[in-house]
Amino acid sequence: MKSHLRALSLLVLTLVAYTQPLLADTYRFGVLSQRSPALTAAYWNPVLDYVSRRTGVDLELKITRTAPESNDAIARGDYDFVYSNTIFLPDTSAQRYQVILRPKGEPIAGQIVTLADSPIRTLNDLQGQEVGFPSKAAFVGYAVPMDALLRQNVRVVPVFGGNQEGIMGQLKAGRVNAAGVNSLVMRAFAARENIKYRVLWESPPYHNLPISAHPRVAAKVTEAVRQALAAMPDDPEGAKILNETAAVIKQKPPYGFQLSNPRDYQNYIDFYRHTLVKDIE
Repeated sequence: MKSHLRALSLLVLTLVAYTQPLLADTYRFGVLSQRSPALTAAYWNPVLDYVSRRTGVDLELKITRTAPESNDAIARGDYDFVYSNTIFLPDTSAQRYQVILRPKGEPIAGQIVTLADSPIRTLNDLQGQEVGFPSKAAFVGYAVPMDALLRQNVRVVPVFGGNQEGIMGQLKAGRVNAAGVNSLVMRAFAARENIKYRVLWESPPYHNLPISAHPRVAAKVTEAVRQALAAMPDDPEGAKILNETAAVIKQKPPYGFQLSNPRDYQNYIDFYRHTLVKDIE
């Protein structure tokens, strides 16, 4: 009887410890503006709620209207955790966000795309034309494709849409002749919006947007969040959430995140060191 009571006491203590906040603070989890705020929230809120319940770390989603505004927040160090590949910019890297996770699945690439029925066939056909980009803050959506255009001496008139899907919507509506895009976001957008498009150019691959932690966050908090996110695909509840949220944005499997570190993103740093693009924000 006493052994049963001891076991019950241990179980109660474990449950209490499990449900107590790791720290009383709320941690701001910033997400780069790629999609609409509604879609971003529909994807991330269930994920962050899961991690908060598993770890006791209270995570609060933070979304800005545009990618440049997100970069400003990163540069100020507003976020405790952030899902963005713009932490490597000269203006944002001073905060020393550290990569802890990256998405599973295939890498991303920068693409320059046009609608399938467009007469544009090559990059040279874009000479002097209006080409859409998410913003000057977009890595594979602006910096990488603009660098390629400059290296091929193709001068275009940039038009900005605020975020990835903003400029994709302008491409769909025929307001721009072509667009610089994130390959995976473009594919998901086309599937959701039922449009066909042609890829005029594609960059080498880059790892998808990392999740990073600000150095001020306690190591035990960072590690708890890191391990909980990495374990989601192997937990029945976590896997269910990942499947449901992926369906919202038409994401293809595999879902979830895997452990990562800054070395996985060295090619981002190398790009910024050598790019011809001088107006990256």
